[in-house]
Amino acid sequence: MSKPVKNMIVDMYKQRFGEINEAMLIDIRGIAANPNNELRTGLADKGIRITVLKNTLAHRAFTDTGLEPLTDLVEGPSALVYSTNEDVSVVQIAREMLDWVKKVKELELKGAVLDGAVFGPDQIKQLSDFPTKEEALAEVVQLILSPASQMVSTVTGGGSQAVALVDAIREKLEAGETIAAG
Repeated sequence: MSKPVKNMIVDMYKQRFGEINEAMLIDIRGIAANPNNELRTGLADKGIRITVLKNTLAHRAFTDTGLEPLTDLVEGPSALVYSTNEDVSVVQIAREMLDWVKKVKELELKGAVLDGAVFGPDQIKQLSDFPTKEEALAEVVQLILSPASQMVSTVTGGGSQAVALVDAIREKLEAGETIAAG
């Protein structure tokens, strides 16, 4: 391959992956055409794309980017799995890929990067257990609202007891009974 062609591929990689700081590396070698197409189509429907890499050129393109930590894992046949939608995180990609590994036995997970942290093939399951951005936000909101709801139930709980006590006193007084101080 000529140097100008290599430079074009590196430029294309930089353009395509320049803003990405989380992705997964896989090996799709040995996957038949139909399962490969099903994999790509199934992921594309969820805002996830697969790009087969030229290793040496990927090393050059990943330099000084969020994907640089993956360069040590780019060996042998490699493909990058990344989000085309800012709402899809590498956690969701990990979950999807773990589902696909069950369906396509030839699929091999090589590793992933999330905010500069590299997850090896044996840590992908751990990565998939992380909360997504939406899940984490929901947990934070729940934590924020929890003390307020406890306070409201305490105030209203005590208030309902006071109302019941006042109501009992009213009923006794209406019935002509006297109330003794205790």
